[in-house]
Amino acid sequence: MKKIFKFILNTIPRPILIRLSIVVRPILAFLLKGNKFTDPIDGKSFRMFLPYGYGNQRNNVLSPSTLSLERHRLLWLYLQNETDFFTATQKKKVLHFAPEQEFYKRFKKQSNIDYTTTDLFSPLADVKADICNLPFEDNSYDIIFCNHVLEHIPDDTKAMQELYRVLKPGGMGIFQIPQDLSRATTFADDTITDPKERAKIFGQYDHVRVYGLDYFDKLRSIGFTVSEVNYTEKISPESVEKYCLAQGEIIPVCHK
Repeated sequence: MKKIFKFILNTIPRPILIRLSIVVRPILAFLLKGNKFTDPIDGKSFRMFLPYGYGNQRNNVLSPSTLSLERHRLLWLYLQNETDFFTATQKKKVLHFAPEQEFYKRFKKQSNIDYTTTDLFSPLADVKADICNLPFEDNSYDIIFCNHVLEHIPDDTKAMQELYRVLKPGGMGIFQIPQDLSRATTFADDTITDPKERAKIFGQYDHVRVYGLDYFDKLRSIGFTVSEVNYTEKISPESVEKYCLAQGEIIPVCHK
């Protein structure tokens, strides 16, 4: 199964994968019903989660029902337990880059947010836009989600500046990235262009860097106030295992 999933991820373009997954998802959820692991996003339980990874495959990480990964489930728990994202009575404007399927319909249904999605290629995007040249006015959004996007962007400094520009003063941004916490500094090499070599070195064929611990300071240099939230520290080890989370993953919570 791991080889099949790796082949699919590395050969089928992401927009097509999104469309195909809508059909396949309910079949997988039915076949893998059980009680060992639970997806906190929809509360459904399974005997196993699916493997995932463009380079090295990780076991029990992809939820059969929502297609969420570790980072998505961790973010959901953080928003649910530590913020008023789901409960705020005053309507907030939310901008979501490269919207994930597991969040898209749920956020769309929320009456307490004015929800806009954006991406250059995603079929789920309301606005097709370049993150380095956004068509939005300054100080437009109360909340911005831009998760696992910046590692794809050659000029991530410009992208961060645009995120800062369109976020309202006092607003919150969550900008998750794949991060090697053993690295002090971010690694990038523009001479690496072969997709297989990129997948091996950067973790995915279309990534252009591996972020290190200096990622947070780079966000601060743009102007953000950054909280490095290790949210798995607040979750019991039993729940970390049950929800298939990545122990020690840091959520970058940014404010303007």
